[in-house]
Amino acid sequence: METRHLRYFLAVIDHGSVSRAADWLGIAQPALSTALARMEKDLGVRLFERSRRGAQPTAAALAILDDVRTSVERIDAAARRAQEIGRGSAGQLTIGLVSSALFDTLPRALRELRRRAPGVRVILREMSNAEQAEALRTGAIDLGLMHTPVAVGGRMRERPLLRDRLVAAIPDELEPGPDGKVSLAQIAEAGLVMYPQAQLPAFYAGILDAMRKAGHEAHVAQEANRTLTVLACVAGGCGVALLPSWIRSLNFRGVRFCEVRDGDALPTFDLSAIWPARSVPTLADLFASLEMGPA
Repeated sequence: METRHLRYFLAVIDHGSVSRAADWLGIAQPALSTALARMEKDLGVRLFERSRRGAQPTAAALAILDDVRTSVERIDAAARRAQEIGRGSAGQLTIGLVSSALFDTLPRALRELRRRAPGVRVILREMSNAEQAEALRTGAIDLGLMHTPVAVGGRMRERPLLRDRLVAAIPDELEPGPDGKVSLAQIAEAGLVMYPQAQLPAFYAGILDAMRKAGHEAHVAQEANRTLTVLACVAGGCGVALLPSWIRSLNFRGVRFCEVRDGDALPTFDLSAIWPARSVPTLADLFASLEMGPA
């Protein structure tokens, strides 16, 4: 049976006669009668008893009515979903993200995505830069919110989202100067708590290079691959961390945040969206086009 025959069957049921159903469907009455006869032949049962009062469904017609109506509703829903996916307004999108994306960028983007494409199901995975690069390469995620610069295999697109300056996360026992700031010399003496070099090689090198140019040979006292772990190490007295300024929005016991007095040469902490370049538009393209903060 063709889907249109099921629709014709429902129209006759709902309107009570072949002529009224034909008018509602916008087709000729003989064409509707022929289609119903074909449906009855396919099923091997009579579906309607015709009289001057209209077309009355037989017991066989009533027995299949609910199943036919459900089938047509499901077909219509599937068609709508296919159209939505074709327009980029439905489907599933898996996003990898570093913790820096959690504190403004991601909430802003999710709010905008819900407005523009409410049918999209989003799966979020907090991952390091290195984990995201591998996940993009293998297709495990559709888009990454990552610190840049970063090397990702394959043909990728990139959109810069945020450039943040660094502030110092210091343990409570380290006293800043009268101006409330710390110096690179104090940081060098305390030692650095850093993300692993393999995770953010350019950022890692940029900090050490800035301190070296300022005349300080800093040592990395502790590595930690997540921001909250970095803060825990600072609170534990392992050293000082240089983190993006959004970190001030957190209240972490045992840690204070302050400016670096002579830190103009320190690198910035950049965040970008990175996703595979495809020949046709994807949900990742849609997400990356959303308003997520200043570029």
